[in-house]
Amino acid sequence: MSQEQNPQTMKPLTAANKLGIYLPATPPEFRAAPISRAQLEQLRADPPEWLRELRRSGPFPREAVARKLGISNSGLARAGVADALTADEISALLADPPEWLLRERDSYAEVQREQERVRTKQAERRTSSNRPAKNY
Repeated sequence: MSQEQNPQTMKPLTAANKLGIYLPATPPEFRAAPISRAQLEQLRADPPEWLRELRRSGPFPREAVARKLGISNSGLARAGVADALTADEISALLADPPEWLLRERDSYAEVQREQERVRTKQAERRTSSNRPAKNY
């Protein structure tokens, strides 16, 4: 069988994740049927107005909200933040950050610094060793 006779499809949730959008905010026709790879590429190449609007103003999926706020997904959960926020809600939080957001940003920055320290230490150990380099 050729690819044209039986195209590969994905669930709408998978397509939404690949597009970086919040599935419940998509039109019903997007959520109703599987999405082919060709359709996904078409959406990426020439996004319809609803997709441009979702990317511009949201609501955004949890991962995007966390990234825009500069915190982890776990930080959102600890703060009791809903799954999706709009661009206006994110801007309001950034303009006047509540205590939990400041605390979570500090915590996230500390985790990032620690990860960088560990990476640096591992790199130093690899360069000082006589063992061959690993292919990561």
